[in-house]
Parts: sequence; structure tokens; C-alpha cells
Amino acid sequence: MGFLSFGKKQNFLTHDETARIVQSIRDAEKKTSGEVRVYVESRCKYLNAVDRAAEIFWQLQMDRTLHRNGILVYVASLDHQAAIWGDDGIHQKTGELFWKEEVDKLLALFRGNAYADGIRLVVDDLGETLHQYFPYEAKTDKNELPDDIVFGD
Repeated sequence: MGFLSFGKKQNFLTHDETARIVQSIRDAEKKTSGEVRVYVESRCKYLNAVDRAAEIFWQLQMDRTLHRNGILVYVASLDHQAAIWGDDGIHQKTGELFWKEEVDKLLALFRGNAYADGIRLVVDDLGETLHQYFPYEAKTDKNELPDDIVFGD
């Protein structure tokens, strides 16, 4: 639902950066019934990162959340591509412009080699938006998807 390109970096995320991103995911999900996942791989198997993000979204079974409010942040580090894919429930609330704006924020930070900061900023924004439309429900909420970053090939 959004696309960007960014400059090359040999070591994409350190262990500490990975831990901080996972914590950002957990913090974002404390405010919402929605789910956020991050997927990082070196190469995009398609020309269009949005198509790859959609494929990964379905492979990770992110469409199985109760409110259809899962969001995937996809990054292909060596191919300089990224995309954000939101399930139907959240996409219907935000529209296409929201995804473009989030990808633009990610792009701006990636251009400055602030990869972890870019992902964390977007995860925070996604959490706020999910909170607006799908607030945390103390009695019924459960963590429907793992919070860890998925690293592909």
C-alpha cells in the first residue's frame, strides 16, 4: 500500500536496534487491539515491494486478526525497497494517503541511514492510528501475532 527506496547499508540492524524495534511494537500494541509486524529480508522477490509485502502478509497469516487490523512493515535491505501493508479493517479507516505518508516518513529517515529510527517512528505512528480506530480492549484483547521481527532470506 506504500513504497519507498533507500540507500544501501551493509549491516542493516544491530541486535540493540532490533530489540528497540520489538519494544516499539510492544508499546504500540498496548494501546490497541491491532497488530504490527516487521519483516526484513535482503532481496525482494518482485519488482514491486507492495506485491511482496502483500505476499508476506498472507504467509504470516496476518489476515486472521479478529478486527482485520494487522499491519506489516516490509523492508528489502539490499534491494533498497520497503512497503507498508494494512489489512482491510484498518485500510478502510485510513485510506491510501495514510500509507503514502507513512512510507514517506520512513524514506526520509532511511535516506539518513537511520533505519531503526525510521521503523520505530512508523511503528509508533501505526500504533497511534490503530489506537484511534481500534482501541485496546482490556477484557477481550490478546496478542494475536508475535511481536518479533521476522528476518527472511
